[in-house]
Amino acid sequence: MSKTQFRWISFSGRTLAAVALMMTGGFLLHAQTAETTGGSAVEGVSAQEPIFHLQPIATDGETNPSDEVYSSSLSSSGLSEPDVPSTQLALNTENPFHFFNAMQYGGGRQRYGRPKYRGGNTNADGSPKYDFYVGGGFAPPVGDQFNYATLSWGFGGGGGRMFNAHVGVNLEFNYDHFGMTGDTLTAQQNLYNYSIALYNEQNPANPVQFIQGLDGNSHIWSLSLQPIYNLKSGEGMGAYVTGGGGYYHKVANFQVPAIGTYCDPFYGCYQYTANQTIDHYTSNAFGLNVGGGVTYKFSRFSNQRLYAEVRYVYLLNSFRPGVTYATVTPENAGDPNFFPQNSQRTSYLPVKFGIRF
Repeated sequence: MSKTQFRWISFSGRTLAAVALMMTGGFLLHAQTAETTGGSAVEGVSAQEPIFHLQPIATDGETNPSDEVYSSSLSSSGLSEPDVPSTQLALNTENPFHFFNAMQYGGGRQRYGRPKYRGGNTNADGSPKYDFYVGGGFAPPVGDQFNYATLSWGFGGGGGRMFNAHVGVNLEFNYDHFGMTGDTLTAQQNLYNYSIALYNEQNPANPVQFIQGLDGNSHIWSLSLQPIYNLKSGEGMGAYVTGGGGYYHKVANFQVPAIGTYCDPFYGCYQYTANQTIDHYTSNAFGLNVGGGVTYKFSRFSNQRLYAEVRYVYLLNSFRPGVTYATVTPENAGDPNFFPQNSQRTSYLPVKFGIRF
């Protein structure tokens, strides 16, 4: 045998071996494909427990495990395999989670808990634990106060603890400033001048100048404990009621214009006109208030709310008798209390606008 014939036989043997090996692999692959496309296709897929599996359904769209007909959204899109009439992909929600399936298919079912937004400043119902507010406005006097005082300006604010979205309690400060009516100032000036005239009669060598241009004002500041109940405090419009009590300090001042002199080391001395207080009265009392307001919240994600409220305030002053222009006589003209109205029971209606946090 020549070397050429030996090489040809060796090459042919290797070629036949490679062909035989390829045919054997093709046969095994065909057998596995045939097994998958047969009646055990569903069992084969569910045995691997993937995230999606084939689910038999009836031709009318209802599930029927005994039927051999399958349908799928894949077939409707032209992607169904020729060996299977149709297939359907369904979520494997019946099988439990397995680590190997998750590694192969990217994870199984995931459960997401309820989001928690509660922090250290939040109640169990999600509402803020603390309440802060500030505002300003005016207060018309009512009752006996209406007889001598005029419309006021004022401001106030407070803060405290909210136990839930509805119930809370605040510590509050308020200041309300009232003017005096013209009739009150005229009567008060005449009362002072009457007393001065009596004094000048008794002391002709050292007469006192009569008063002109009398002015006056009254103010009330308070520190109170204020329970609050929110009727509605969601997004948009809301409402609340409040009421409480505390300490009220009431002051009345009477001034006259006076000329003063001020000396500056660089510009020298010059005169100026300013009110000088000539009489001053105070009254401390326990007071009560009750009222309510409306709020406007910009969004559900914001705690800031605009508010407008009105209250009725009543002070339990202890009346101290004194002298008025209608009751003054030479005998009682020396009484030190020339304004007993300051110690009368006091009531007014503060109206305030502001912002709550």
